[in-house]
Amino acid sequence: MDGISLSFVSLVRGVIGILFLLLLSYLLSENRRRVDFKLVGIGLLLQLLFAVAIMYVPAFSALLEGCGRVFVKLMDFTSAGLTFLLGPYASKANGFSFLIHSLPIVIFFSALISLLYYWGVIQRVVGAFAWLLRKFVKISGAEGLVTTGNVFMGMTEAPVLIKNYLPTMNRSEIFLVMVAGMGTISGSVMGTYIGMLAADDPASRVVFAKHLLSASIMAVPGAIVIAKMLCPQTEPVIDRPMGPEREGRVSNFLEAIANGTGTGVKLMTNIAAMLLVFVSLVAMANYFLKDLVGSWLGINDWIVEMTNGKSEGLTFQFLVGAVTAPFMWLLGVPSDDMFLVGSLFGQKTILNEFVGYFQMQEWREAGLFTYEKSVLMSTYILCGFANIGSIGIILGGLGVLAPEKREVISRMGIRSLIGGALVSLLSATIIGMIIG
Repeated sequence: MDGISLSFVSLVRGVIGILFLLLLSYLLSENRRRVDFKLVGIGLLLQLLFAVAIMYVPAFSALLEGCGRVFVKLMDFTSAGLTFLLGPYASKANGFSFLIHSLPIVIFFSALISLLYYWGVIQRVVGAFAWLLRKFVKISGAEGLVTTGNVFMGMTEAPVLIKNYLPTMNRSEIFLVMVAGMGTISGSVMGTYIGMLAADDPASRVVFAKHLLSASIMAVPGAIVIAKMLCPQTEPVIDRPMGPEREGRVSNFLEAIANGTGTGVKLMTNIAAMLLVFVSLVAMANYFLKDLVGSWLGINDWIVEMTNGKSEGLTFQFLVGAVTAPFMWLLGVPSDDMFLVGSLFGQKTILNEFVGYFQMQEWREAGLFTYEKSVLMSTYILCGFANIGSIGIILGGLGVLAPEKREVISRMGIRSLIGGALVSLLSATIIGMIIG
């Protein structure tokens, strides 16, 4: 997946894709006259510089790979706990099980992040990144803190960092909080994605860990760009020195581990339940679409031939792929794979990113992708919480933290979903632009 060279065609198509996403964001803006194009330019430049550093600066790439190896090693520690609980049933000799070999990583990572937060490590890292971010883009300290916090925490956990500031934040600031939550993933689920995509291949684990981490970091300036275009800052920015909120402190590290473990169990259960339901619903939809309607109309074989075997017929995956494929081409996805990548984006938006990554890995193992570039771009496209179900999650979470802003938050739910989706697409387009 690495070692891909730059090409003129990819540059041109990438520029077209970036311009398309910016134009779309501008057309959807609440106040086009107040869009700060200087901020947009600086945010795009930060994303581009980071992407170039990832792909073409050996020292920086090695640093991210090192972080990826840390993630992989942490996943190995989870395996030790599984072996203790399940004995020989934890072995992958009989095949890879998502329930056994991927989902438990969520529990361990959640407990670890809780422990690091108790020790103050998360706060220091987030604070440092937020300070650097504010040096380049004109946002408030609260915005910088929560946006950076989303790299490590979820869409409902990161706003806790600025809980006391939420009631006084204006509409544009609140919207950035929502878009940042939609456009990023949390550290607690990153290990699960790695396990889904790479299974038991150590080399692939490091590569995917590197790019998932990269996607999360690139989403920070991307969220600022998209959010400030869709909902420009029309009120004066009230900035003040601040640090993360430390409400709800635990008494010792054991309580921190226990709390994180409990949160991880809830998250794992929720993920497992969602996957069971969504995958089953897709199977049911495909039965009606392919086995009944497609067979009755006699179009299944025609669809298989038209897609060169990349679709099994009139399926849910085919429909969402057919709708979104032209947009994927605009973003620079290779023509041979634009149907597959479009389908993954549609599944992620309608269902969730877990279903998308699950489908992506199935298609990857089946050899349906023609180019590794498409796999890499899909990794970035799917890296975010922007799906329909997340609207309810973020409305509920922020509504509890800032009940005074509940009406404003509820009105911006759909728009934040659009913003989060555009963030992931922008990151993928920039990555696709600098590789051949």
